[in-house]
Amino acid sequence: MSARFIRTFFGLVFCFSLYMSCPIQASTVEDFYRGKTIDLVIGYSPGATYDLYARVVGRHLGKYIPGNPRIVPRNLPGAGSRTAASFVYQIGPQDGTVLGTSDQSLAVEQAMGDKNLAFDVTRLAWIGNPVVSNNTTVAWYTSGIHTIEDARAREVSVGATGASTSSQYPTAMNALLGTKFKIILGYPGANDINLAMERGEVAAKGSDSWAAWKATRPEWLANKMINIIVQIGLSANPEMPSVPLLMDLGKTAEDRDVLKLLSSSVVIGRPLFAGPQVPGERIAALRNAFDLTMHDAEFLADARELKLDLSPVSGQDVQNLISEIVGTSPKISQRLKEIIGNSE
Repeated sequence: MSARFIRTFFGLVFCFSLYMSCPIQASTVEDFYRGKTIDLVIGYSPGATYDLYARVVGRHLGKYIPGNPRIVPRNLPGAGSRTAASFVYQIGPQDGTVLGTSDQSLAVEQAMGDKNLAFDVTRLAWIGNPVVSNNTTVAWYTSGIHTIEDARAREVSVGATGASTSSQYPTAMNALLGTKFKIILGYPGANDINLAMERGEVAAKGSDSWAAWKATRPEWLANKMINIIVQIGLSANPEMPSVPLLMDLGKTAEDRDVLKLLSSSVVIGRPLFAGPQVPGERIAALRNAFDLTMHDAEFLADARELKLDLSPVSGQDVQNLISEIVGTSPKISQRLKEIIGNSE
């Protein structure tokens, strides 16, 4: 038997084994999800954009997951969405039947060494983000607060959910820009703060995205019922040409770097993630399903009807950004920690 024949024979055996392994692997994922229900745990109360984006993605995601599982949204607000993230990380089953969405600032909090963060965001399996939209800090139209300069001149009560961007932005502006925001914590979600502004309980809202205002309160924009004080992101949104970008307002290069770190979580958007021990082949299937959903005609029509902006980021790209934020320069992350570490 020639050496050439032996090489050819074993090459064919190897190729055949690879061919046979592909349908087996796909069948394993499909068999697992067939007839299953995925709980989609939402870290905020119903009605705001974390909830809206999670629900609209969840309505269409199952058709692209092998086995076509049913996806059921479940709101679990608390601790600025950390309650939901903790559930997905260490309480819920680690088999791919639980997904979550929580505040985009968790990676920044970990970069600052937040000891109250009971999980490692880099170990969560990030599935994807449907939207990148600059955040805003706004004041109610009767508050008399129109600009950053106004917020420097007198105390402004601002509603926030907890240790999230809603408290971090006004805290950082107090420290670096000289504003006088008085932060009122404990609101379960964005809609609760909106109601508080309407009722006069607070004069301002610490954080909500531009996409959220367009989707959930377009009449407020049309009737000029909120004054957008500042926008937060890595570049200015051309739809808000007269609104300053937070990271440009720093007085020194280091201040601007600190504000850039704080602003970087905007790219994480309204993300979906799974637990840290979910098998890799199921994570791959969930990420692929997310990517396919972002191009699905029914999903796109659903998002348009809800007036939801879309600018998707893949799960792997979100994962990479999370790692980059957590691994940021200790000098910058420590400075940010000194500024907003006590914002809860």
